[in-house]
Amino acid sequence: MDKKQKIVVLTGAGMSAESGLKTFRDSNGLWEGHDVMQVASPEGFQRNPELVLDFYNQRRRQLLDVFPNEGHKALVSLENKFDVSIVTQNVDNLHEQAGSSHVVHLHGELFKVRSTVDENQVLDWKKDLILGDFDKNGNQLRPHIVWFGEMVPMLEVAIEITQTADILIIIGTSMQVYPAASLIHYVATRKPIYFIDPKPSISQNDFINLTVISKTAVEGVPDLVKTLSTE
Repeated sequence: MDKKQKIVVLTGAGMSAESGLKTFRDSNGLWEGHDVMQVASPEGFQRNPELVLDFYNQRRRQLLDVFPNEGHKALVSLENKFDVSIVTQNVDNLHEQAGSSHVVHLHGELFKVRSTVDENQVLDWKKDLILGDFDKNGNQLRPHIVWFGEMVPMLEVAIEITQTADILIIIGTSMQVYPAASLIHYVATRKPIYFIDPKPSISQNDFINLTVISKTAVEGVPDLVKTLSTE
């Protein structure tokens, strides 16, 4: 049996926005009216842990009310013909809900929490997280989210996966947030790259073998999946 071609998919906020999930960062860089460093940094958590916990509790509650869209579902169908790995900047679980079998979360997961002392103590968590919720050793729990100024522990895994790609598909990301945006540089030369975004930030002049699809995830992903599946 022939070995399946490897497709690596990099997804950003535009992938989930069409499920009704707010990206919560506006044009001024404010997150729900908060400076990003107030709600998404170790310093912000140290200064006002209740504010930070409430911010992510709101995100977690919202995630309980949304569902995968046609873009998420189309990526699942790619697995019929290809070996597919998804590297996502999103902290939701919509790829998993849709049925994708190999998902790497670069920036953490909303439905998980971890110890403030031992980062390897990670728990599944779908309810509100409050002060006084402790790990098994009595240490406060925090969102399992990579905050600004923190290391991205899954980056090396994502790089290794991207290096194996026969095809790279980028969906709904500005390609401005590092280190995630750097992954495009780890694809082998002349391997096909597809960039799906209604307002693409890179052009076909920027990379060899880049195809830009100026559509939303719901429109562009099913179209591309149909094309790749019939080639």
